[in-house]
Amino acid sequence: MQIFKVGGAVRDRLLGKPVTDIDWVVVGATTEEMLALGYRPVGADFPVFLHPKSGEEYALARTERKSGRGYGGFTFHASPEVTLEEDLIRRDLTINAMAEDDQQNLTDPYHGQRDLDARILRHVSPAFAEDPLRVLRVARFAARYAELGFTVAPETLELMRQLSESGELEALTAERSWKEISRALMEDQPQVFIQVLRDCGALKVLMPEVDALFGVPQPAAHHPEIDTGVHTLSVLEQSALHKQPLTVRWACLLHDLGKGLTPEEEWPRHIAHEHTGLKLIKAVNERFKAPKDCQELALLVGKYHTHGHRALELKASTLLELLQSFDVYRRPQRFEEFIVACEMDARGRKGLEQRSYPQADYLRGAAKVAREVAVQPLLEKGFKGPELGEALKRERLKALKSYKENA
Repeated sequence: MQIFKVGGAVRDRLLGKPVTDIDWVVVGATTEEMLALGYRPVGADFPVFLHPKSGEEYALARTERKSGRGYGGFTFHASPEVTLEEDLIRRDLTINAMAEDDQQNLTDPYHGQRDLDARILRHVSPAFAEDPLRVLRVARFAARYAELGFTVAPETLELMRQLSESGELEALTAERSWKEISRALMEDQPQVFIQVLRDCGALKVLMPEVDALFGVPQPAAHHPEIDTGVHTLSVLEQSALHKQPLTVRWACLLHDLGKGLTPEEEWPRHIAHEHTGLKLIKAVNERFKAPKDCQELALLVGKYHTHGHRALELKASTLLELLQSFDVYRRPQRFEEFIVACEMDARGRKGLEQRSYPQADYLRGAAKVAREVAVQPLLEKGFKGPELGEALKRERLKALKSYKENA
């Protein structure tokens, strides 16, 4: 029996990055031998065991064969005869197909270290094209390592293009897709993830609503970058630069989908794109079964982001409606995420990345004023039920009018 450290732990150590998760592969062992040593089985599809002390995962060396559609369409074969090289060749990228023994001796049959040095993401074997999830994984790695100068090898991009055209991407479950998408959006350069998906034709399959934004012009006076798709990538980039949470990044990606529906004869103006885009945002939310907080914020940002930009001009009554829509009294954090999403939208414009956004503090102040209107005096006056709600609304409107006059 031989035990090797494999995959990401080896790759990140060689890159000088912190190693978080460690995967182990066991060569020359049987399930019975692992159980006898106290390992606990966890894998239903293939033999994976938890170490009796560390709890880390140890997998028996295995081969795999395509047997159906999608990510799960594989038959696995694990036995003591499967070699380390045979186990490594089934992996996605050469930089993930290296192994180390306990002395840090490197096994690198597919030249992963050479590709690490050359900053190239390259597939290990033609079997790469059998697993559609790898399209998303490679795009995610491109986002993760973009700052180090990594790019996708042209021949790997071609395989990703073939996969995108094959219909295999449609076989991915919403859960698997969302897991990759959400992880990719939280990388330092999530815009690279979207760009790579577009380069290989996968964006058109997975998120045609986002793909449709590229080539759609906007007024140059407000958007020096012109192209709506380019703007969307810039907004996503800003959200990462400002360390925003997943909810905000997801909203940034989807906020302008309505512009993809504007008839060409109306370009570059996009009247009412906030409302036309809502059905598209809803469709993308549902397709990937995004978490509820991501879904809600994306819809609210899509509907109200122009309100955010025009905050200083809004009537007090419109401002109150905006605050009510976000339920700022019980859910202040959601309104804060809306504000920062609007700010990222404003900053995601060519040459305007550093421009101040006074609307943010103005909206925070308005929310504070509305929240500070006390209920108790109204109760003491005898208001209750719907009448109390209306009285509270009147007092908040009065407070917002005063705030607006003195701002």
